[in-house]
Amino acid sequence: MTSKTVAVIGGGPVGLAAAAHLMERGMTPIVLEAGERTGHAVRQWRHVQLFSPWKYNIDGAAARLLTSTGWNSPDPEVYPTGGELLDHYLDPLATKTPLKDVIRTSSRVTAISRVGCDKAKTRGRENAPFEIRFQNGKGPEVLRADAVIDVSGTWSSPNPAGANGLPAIGERDCASRIIYGMPDVSGNDRERYKGKTVAVLGAGHSAIGTLTDLARLRDEAPTTEAIWLLRGTDPSKAFGGGANDKLVARGELGAAFADLVANGKIKVESGFGVTHVSAWGERLLVGAGSACCSRHVIVDELIVATGFRPDLSFLSEMRLRLDSAIEAPVDLAPLIDPNEHSCGTVRPHGARELRQDEPGLYLAGMKSYGRAPTFLMITGYEQVRSIAAEIAGDHEAAARVELELPETGVCTRGGVESGITSSGCCGGPAPAEVNACCAEDANAEAAGKSGCGCS
Repeated sequence: MTSKTVAVIGGGPVGLAAAAHLMERGMTPIVLEAGERTGHAVRQWRHVQLFSPWKYNIDGAAARLLTSTGWNSPDPEVYPTGGELLDHYLDPLATKTPLKDVIRTSSRVTAISRVGCDKAKTRGRENAPFEIRFQNGKGPEVLRADAVIDVSGTWSSPNPAGANGLPAIGERDCASRIIYGMPDVSGNDRERYKGKTVAVLGAGHSAIGTLTDLARLRDEAPTTEAIWLLRGTDPSKAFGGGANDKLVARGELGAAFADLVANGKIKVESGFGVTHVSAWGERLLVGAGSACCSRHVIVDELIVATGFRPDLSFLSEMRLRLDSAIEAPVDLAPLIDPNEHSCGTVRPHGARELRQDEPGLYLAGMKSYGRAPTFLMITGYEQVRSIAAEIAGDHEAAARVELELPETGVCTRGGVESGITSSGCCGGPAPAEVNACCAEDANAEAAGKSGCGCS
């Protein structure tokens, strides 16, 4: 048991789980949430159904806090929406347990440093408390803490439309007709897209889900047209593992989407790396390529679903050790690199893989994955369990793995957006007790080989 104070930046699912684990170990967490309520990012996608059932979305320490209030756990096999995750789990956790006394909402962190030490100073640094500056309705505030867990996520910093990682030329000027992420096409945003020509850029599940909703909207409003802008050249690589996917909802989405494309309900523009966006009267002209050989589409609205990236601006005085490409902790990056990530899911990991050159500082949750898109909520829960143990000095518990992840059943090498992803696994289902995506992969691993045996 320790009396340490730990600042937790972010009041989403993983942030609240971190606070629960810290509290179990006798520490004092202070949760700084930028939004007016906890789970602010989840509230932006409350209409979206998760790919994983409840059993993969509830943290153990959080559940123990909730149980003491008379809370009944949801059916572990049901797939919740973001709204149900809030209503049946996050909101009760934040308002009906002791966590309610350590959460500070409307508190956006602006900078972190060490008391009396700038980034260059080494002597005495390890023992100096952290100084966290944040803004709220009362003006600038300062909090001191013995450790910091940054679980602020990536929702506030979406990737731009430009294929080179920069905003496309004219993208910012056309912001009123561009939405990032996954709008509520079937609900609150229905009138915005009804009867319109809408382009969706991206090849991940957010793009696929949005295009699927637009196709359904077309059934109600036949003048609605959905155009899929795909940077890669093979649309089938976004369809996923279908029936082989152990996250059933994800497999079903890919299969249903493939049917929509095959039936012509979604127009596909592949090999479309956006370079410029401009006004075309009351519409948008979205172009790809150089001025001499450009392709373009003319649409009413553009939805950019190309993923997210971490905001590292308030960590500029911290000594970070991040992979130069993925922007994830250097020990974690090889496990999640979308250019190389192979069969199954990322294996469980904790404080060791997330450590920084700044003692006592940890990036966790979606933010720890940098620009990689393979994050699962339950992986974040295991991260913060391990981190809480490490901060408390229980190194044995920190190193212990207490999580078994579901196999995805999809074997890929190379990110979907890169256009070089291998096709789904073809080697038959793996034995239940083996950590592999298919039987041939299991055989390859047994023979001491790396990667996928069926690629």
